[in-house]
Amino acid sequence: MSVFSRVARPAILAAAKRDGLRRTAERLPVTREVVHRFVPGETVADVMTSVATLRDSRRMVSIDYLGEDVTDTETADATVQAYLGLLDALRDRTETGGAVRPLEVSLKLSALGQALAQDGEKVALENARAICERAASVGVWVTVDAEDHTTTDSTLSIVRDLRIDYPWVGTVLQAYLKRTPADCACFADARIRLCKGAYDEPGSVAHRDAEAVTEAYLRCLRILMAGSGYPMVASHDPAIIAEVPGLATEHGRSADDFEYQMLYGIRDDEQRRLAAAGNHVRVYVPFGTQWYGYFVRRLAERPANLTFFLRALVD
Repeated sequence: MSVFSRVARPAILAAAKRDGLRRTAERLPVTREVVHRFVPGETVADVMTSVATLRDSRRMVSIDYLGEDVTDTETADATVQAYLGLLDALRDRTETGGAVRPLEVSLKLSALGQALAQDGEKVALENARAICERAASVGVWVTVDAEDHTTTDSTLSIVRDLRIDYPWVGTVLQAYLKRTPADCACFADARIRLCKGAYDEPGSVAHRDAEAVTEAYLRCLRILMAGSGYPMVASHDPAIIAEVPGLATEHGRSADDFEYQMLYGIRDDEQRRLAAAGNHVRVYVPFGTQWYGYFVRRLAERPANLTFFLRALVD
């Protein structure tokens, strides 16, 4: 295990939970400037500018209105209204035809009330259903994000309920969780965004060694490629990306039967290369004022991200 994985990553992820550090970071102009590499702005207008640029370069998008761990109904309701406004703004850019929808929104259920002390799961389901209804009328896909392992059962239960009326709803599975191969088998007929995982999970439930996580990812991807669903390969890892064409060919999948996904601001040249080669490439584009937790998790994912941030601070 590298020094970054053993020492730096846990320390950075611990900082994501420190309210004092969050308040300090949000006040520093230099931090906010660097954040724009990963978060293009705070408003719908900001994100629509990024959407236009990405679509002009033959890339698809998944838009996330940042926020998580909501503990009051008013904030959850405000999040729903933000998504409805976003979907209305996307209406003009919706492209008809084709099995793959270029536009998608991503939801964190904890931002929709999942963590509420009373009826949190019910509230989150109702709020997610309202967003799915509007998305269906606009022609936009919805994918439900994954969060830490304590929410996985609740999240997948809500996704199952949503898929009864909206079978195109997708969700995220995290390869580093030891339970994920079984979850992949259960959802092999769905749209699944497979990522490595971005939370500091204990060794009892998750692989922590980088090599073991990569092996787990490829094992899960094979299950999804063998299924009847639509795998979404969410990774920046060159080793994983190199394996994808062979797996697709092995399971008789064309370029229309899966997609690559990467984060806004990370490996832009590789995103463009994959898109130019005729692949479906979707970029995860977050926006909003609640950027701190998302930003810190990006720093913890790759040494290159942390190096970029530290170099910018020095400059």
